[in-house]
Amino acid sequence: MKTKILIISLFVSILVIAGCSDFLDTPHYGRPTGWQTVEDVDLAIAALFNFTTTEWCGGRGHMWLECCSDNTVPGRTRASADQIRNFLMPANNSDDQRYVWRDMYQNVTKANNIIKLVPTMELDKTYIEQTVGIAYFFRGFSMLWLAPWYGDNGPNGGIPIILETTEPVDMDVPRPTSVLANYDQIIADMYTAGEKLPLFSQLPENLYGYPHKAAAWAFGARAALYAAQYDAKYFDTVIDFCNKIMALTGADRRELFDDNSAVPFAKLWRKENNFSSEYIFSMLGNANQGPIYHGVGFNQDGYSIINTWGYYQPTLELWNAFEADDTRRDATILRPGDHIQFVGRDVLFGGMTFDAISNSTRTWGISSTSGMTFRKFMSPYEAADCIGKDVNTNGNYMCNTLGTSLIRFSDVLLMKAEALIWKNGEGDSEAKQLLNRIRKRARLPENSAATKEQLKNERRVELAAEYLPSRHIDVVRWGDAQRLYAQPTHGVTYTAGTVVNGPVTITGTSEIYGARSFDPNIHHVFPIPSQAFEGNVNLKQNIGY
Repeated sequence: MKTKILIISLFVSILVIAGCSDFLDTPHYGRPTGWQTVEDVDLAIAALFNFTTTEWCGGRGHMWLECCSDNTVPGRTRASADQIRNFLMPANNSDDQRYVWRDMYQNVTKANNIIKLVPTMELDKTYIEQTVGIAYFFRGFSMLWLAPWYGDNGPNGGIPIILETTEPVDMDVPRPTSVLANYDQIIADMYTAGEKLPLFSQLPENLYGYPHKAAAWAFGARAALYAAQYDAKYFDTVIDFCNKIMALTGADRRELFDDNSAVPFAKLWRKENNFSSEYIFSMLGNANQGPIYHGVGFNQDGYSIINTWGYYQPTLELWNAFEADDTRRDATILRPGDHIQFVGRDVLFGGMTFDAISNSTRTWGISSTSGMTFRKFMSPYEAADCIGKDVNTNGNYMCNTLGTSLIRFSDVLLMKAEALIWKNGEGDSEAKQLLNRIRKRARLPENSAATKEQLKNERRVELAAEYLPSRHIDVVRWGDAQRLYAQPTHGVTYTAGTVVNGPVTITGTSEIYGARSFDPNIHHVFPIPSQAFEGNVNLKQNIGY
């Protein structure tokens, strides 16, 4: 996201967030007053991006829920995280995810105000059209951030639907009987957004990070994919949205990033490729402001060089899901004995090196519960001069220059391949081609048989630890969660290096978490945060919580 968006959104956050304490707080909802100029509307648009700068939406947030999956475990002792992982989460759980519901419904309110007011203003018609498109995009996007975690097709139903036509007195409404009502609204919003928004190539560089047609279509496909777990007809919608993206040509043609090197997947996760051909939509920032997720999954304390938090760590099960020659494996996970550049130092993970910067020998310990850590997003931390240039000087606010990917072209290929396999059967010829495109970039044999299990695993390893394409949601909607979560999760044990550049040896495996009891009639959704019920009568909690 360019500086213009970041600076304006910080200013607007003071004005908007202070006045939106609850999504059903009726005095703060409705037609805003005082919008008269393009500058006023630009501020309203920028307010839609405020969530990217918060700890709960731009940092840990729903990734605490992703720690339920077999990909990721909490890297530090934290009772509230264990509650979530063991499906014992109360509605008043204290982790950051509790604020996401509030912030996303605030975004719905902001979007509704734009949809309702801007078309009545005497402004340029093209500007109005694009502004309303942005609002439809963010309304659908915000609901998609919530619906899969809290809504179902019974017994709980969907989550409240608040539109620009909803009057303040009508906002405390019962939940829809099915989350399909939410997905239908999201899909409709993304179709409308796609009609109104420009192509990415039509955005000026200072507006990179704004929604565009392909972004709307991609999130529409994701909503339809999640809806298809309840009704297979939605696979056709997945295919339609994906085809729209895949039909783009010229400067807007989307393709997997591949620079013909040996490790293109690793190079994808560098700031110079934030807007590569694979880009569709990300949370973007710089060293002063923006999302902070990337430092959350690296080794705790950043070796006292710059703070990193060590909260989310990979499991041995994720490591083993990669084929041996898959270049994505080493690009995603750092294991004992591997090297990484960190603030100008050569870190031998679990070993010792001579540090020329301090002119001394340094020991690089491992704090992770699994003995491994995520490497995927660590490129902003490599250079000796990265602090203040690529990452914030404040280790408690780890914003940086690498975009936090929310959806990319690889996911489009995977979504279409899944829809084709589930719709037409295993071995679908087009699904094979789509999956082989992904395998080729991973430098693997292009031999996919397009089975359901292969699709599931390809999705797992390609998208591991990314911010919104959740492994947990995937295994729940595939009906695999009860079986997978009944199996323990593991890490590695190792012998640390004791001399400079001496060997660090992986000696075996260890069980991190034992078998867990997942009840598919309760734990397929999480409890709605307790703050959402303040002042509301008709909102009902999910059963079992």
